Amino acid sequence: MSTTHQALSASSADLAAVVAEIRDRAEITDALYRFGLGQDTKDRDLFASAFTEDAELDFRPAAARWGGAPPVMTGRDTIVTTILAMFTGRVSTTHQIANPRISIDGDTATMTALVEAQHLLVADPAVHALLKNPYEVELRRDGDRWLISRMRIDNTWFTGDPTAIFA
Repeated sequence: MSTTHQALSASSADLAAVVAEIRDRAEITDALYRFGLGQDTKDRDLFASAFTEDAELDFRPAAARWGGAPPVMTGRDTIVTTILAMFTGRVSTTHQIANPRISIDGDTATMTALVEAQHLLVADPAVHALLKNPYEVELRRDGDRWLISRMRIDNTWFTGDPTAIFA
């Protein structure tokens, strides 16, 4: 978790370092935006573009809040196929991402963020779950972009019926 008391670590006297760090921070945040929007639009390519090939997604802490016990998903193809198969045509989602805090160490980074995720059953929108989830994300540099290598999703609160959404 990044608990520094300022956004940038580069010295303001080094303009090139500041620009490089701002670019990295934008690309790091964009990886999480691609994760959310890829799910919401059911865009397989956009969703997959968020992850490293060997990525790991751990939804167990969030699911444990309502008695769920999903496995850790390992591998970009497994994550993308599993999540899109679970939601496409069955669940409409919207993800809103806030409060990203980022720590960069060379070609790796960590980010924490709060994600509010709304899920509605397509066949019966009255069945829904609204989740406020803290995310812990590890990323790796891939050329000019950053990719998620590990994501752990916890849950602070929820309303509705998550068991109907995450059957």
